[in-house]
Amino acid sequence: MSYSPVSSEWFKNMALLSISKSLSGKGISSEASLFPTGNMFTNLLQAVLSGQDQQNTFVPKNSSGSFITNNSPILNGMKDYSHLLDDNMTLGFTDVSTDKLNSALKGKLSNMGEFFVEAGRRYNINPNLLASIAVHESGNGKSHAANVKNNIAGMMGKNGLCQYESVADSIADMARNLRQNYLDKGYDTIAKIGAKYAPVGAANDPTGLNNNWVKGVNNFFYSFTA
Repeated sequence: MSYSPVSSEWFKNMALLSISKSLSGKGISSEASLFPTGNMFTNLLQAVLSGQDQQNTFVPKNSSGSFITNNSPILNGMKDYSHLLDDNMTLGFTDVSTDKLNSALKGKLSNMGEFFVEAGRRYNINPNLLASIAVHESGNGKSHAANVKNNIAGMMGKNGLCQYESVADSIADMARNLRQNYLDKGYDTIAKIGAKYAPVGAANDPTGLNNNWVKGVNNFFYSFTA
């Protein structure tokens, strides 16, 4: 079965907005409580999440009834690390530190580093790429799709948003999809993958949010590899 990805960022927006209002009502700084650590990865994620367009209060559909891709916008002031990536860096499998991955992964992605490595080895994909896409698509494991359906990559099937028995199953399915429908077909850079995964100018992306997919994934990829 072939799946197509769709971002679940809207669910994350609403969850974060709800949490923010709840904390504010108790006199607690929502930013301080949601982003307590201050390391580079957290700073990157904070910039992404802080840049959500909270006026987007629904998930629109196109004429065919498919959900419109709604990737997270990134603040114009967010530092772009993508130029620091080695142009020759392979997206094929390479050993990475599961401890480093786990130190950054949160929510439903907590302690899933070994499964990114396992899926990367099975499908010959850099585990850091898998983790970067999952973090960008799921708000680092905090999206509704991640929490309710164990879906951390916005994968869609013929019956809508896919539901998985576990987050590990979702990671494996994302890796399979990327290998079979992207890497094996010549989409061998993050920019090329993004052009298909979240195409700029797509009819089902009326607000242009897909413009930020490549930059966001690039930045998270750098944070894992730096």
